[in-house]
Amino acid sequence: MTVQTNRPLSPFLNYRRTLTMALSFVHRVTGVALYAGTLLMAWWLIATASGPAAYANIHAFTSSWIGRLVLFGYTWALVHHMLGGIRHFIWDLGYGFGPNEREWLTRATVIGSITLTLVIWVIAYAAGGAR
Repeated sequence: MTVQTNRPLSPFLNYRRTLTMALSFVHRVTGVALYAGTLLMAWWLIATASGPAAYANIHAFTSSWIGRLVLFGYTWALVHHMLGGIRHFIWDLGYGFGPNEREWLTRATVIGSITLTLVIWVIAYAAGGAR
């Protein structure tokens, strides 16, 4: 005799999509992007140690619009992943599980990552990093 239940076959098919759920996915994506950014950092370090000709190559890339877009995306991924980690740390401490608290933390992560990324780039340009 089989018992009929009204449970979904997969819980992911019937869950209401939330910003918290989306940020969980984005947190994983930014983690992967940071691995790719680490390759860029390694290229920069190797080029710096290899001499002026090698450094000129990476400088040409990072000075181009595509290079700056990649660096901007790397900066955002780094900041967003850091703030997501802080959000998870708050949860690990046992706080922020209420619906309003969870939404507030999620929105703060999104707004904070965008704001901090823009602040970092404005400061970098003001300090002469746009040469």
